[in-house]
Amino acid sequence: MIESARVSPPRTAKPAAVGTKRHPLLIPCICLAAALVLALAFYGWDYYVLDQAQRPFSPKHRLLRPTGEIGLRLGMFGFALFCLVYLYPLRKRWRWLSRKGKTRVWLDYHVLLGLTAPFIISFHSSFKLNGFAGMAYWIMVGLVISGIIGRYFYAQVPRTLEAAEVSLRELTAIGDSFQQQLRDSGLVRSSEALSIFHLPSPEQVERMSMIVALAQMVKLDLVRPIQAWRLRRMLRHREDPVELDKIVRIARQQAAISKKILFLNRAQRVFHLWHVVHRPFSYTFAILVLIHVTVAFLFGFY
Repeated sequence: MIESARVSPPRTAKPAAVGTKRHPLLIPCICLAAALVLALAFYGWDYYVLDQAQRPFSPKHRLLRPTGEIGLRLGMFGFALFCLVYLYPLRKRWRWLSRKGKTRVWLDYHVLLGLTAPFIISFHSSFKLNGFAGMAYWIMVGLVISGIIGRYFYAQVPRTLEAAEVSLRELTAIGDSFQQQLRDSGLVRSSEALSIFHLPSPEQVERMSMIVALAQMVKLDLVRPIQAWRLRRMLRHREDPVELDKIVRIARQQAAISKKILFLNRAQRVFHLWHVVHRPFSYTFAILVLIHVTVAFLFGFY
């Protein structure tokens, strides 16, 4: 953990990174999207695994080909989803839209739509990934990968509920608050949690190259559930399971905050650089999709 001087708790809103409730419709929407993708895969599996030369002889070809009754509607649906995806960046430019809802909620649905739409488009194309449409498809894949990376680094730069970046002073105050909860609980000493959730020192982080620092960030996030499990085993003799759950949760949150403090400058730099890379993918894909849709309507492929 990072040992720092005690500071007064910030007066700003509690950072979303520390834990805020998700929108009540988010989980149902995730389940609905997953069910739709699985249903399409189940129904069309025997068609999609066929060789391109054999597909016209399949009884499902009339339905699942890109211009088929189902395939075409999937294309329209996928296009509509991508239109909704682009509402998130437009929200930053349109003031009236920026006042609608919270940024965290918009981002959650932006990510959900951005992950669902490529699956729908894949089924629409019946996995024919050549030609102009194939080029747009692979740019879409690059856009999705870029978006997943960006979402990870977005989480590394804590924000308030209004999406303003939390300062290092405020972030340190949050970490100190978790440490105080650990001490007040009396269930575990800070040194015990420190031995489990081991973090590099600020000097070590400063000497790391950017690539090594990024790899270390990912590694620490991946091993944290295992570290929490080790802490739980270390304290398994405690009689009160409710208190045990509480101390493990607090220690895990404190470790996550401490890691963000350590790598905050690196994460901010990468996140700002990510915008430079992500936008060309986004704009290029939007242009290719509009060309594809325009050509489809002009030549009657519907």
